[in-house]
Amino acid sequence: MIIKDFSQFLKESNIAGMALAFVMGAASDTLIKSFVENILMAFVAPLTGETPWQEAALNLGPIHLRYGAFLADFLHFTILAFVVFITAKKLFKMDKISK
Repeated sequence: MIIKDFSQFLKESNIAGMALAFVMGAASDTLIKSFVENILMAFVAPLTGETPWQEAALNLGPIHLRYGAFLADFLHFTILAFVVFITAKKLFKMDKISK
């Protein structure tokens, strides 16, 4: 009885699809992080002078604003959010077509 209910739950809730989406999301996150750190930030590095972009900071007295690391994280988040948006938009469009 419990096994039958569990099997029905797996079929109805599309757990396999959610698991696949989770794995693909994690892989996309790694790829986008690498793209930002190894490609995009290479264009930012010359703007930080001799300081590596990860350590680039604006010092205002006792306050140290680490803008290099923040910029990389901001770009990473923005690109990942855009990829999720485009993917979700296409999936919702496909879902409407199949109904």
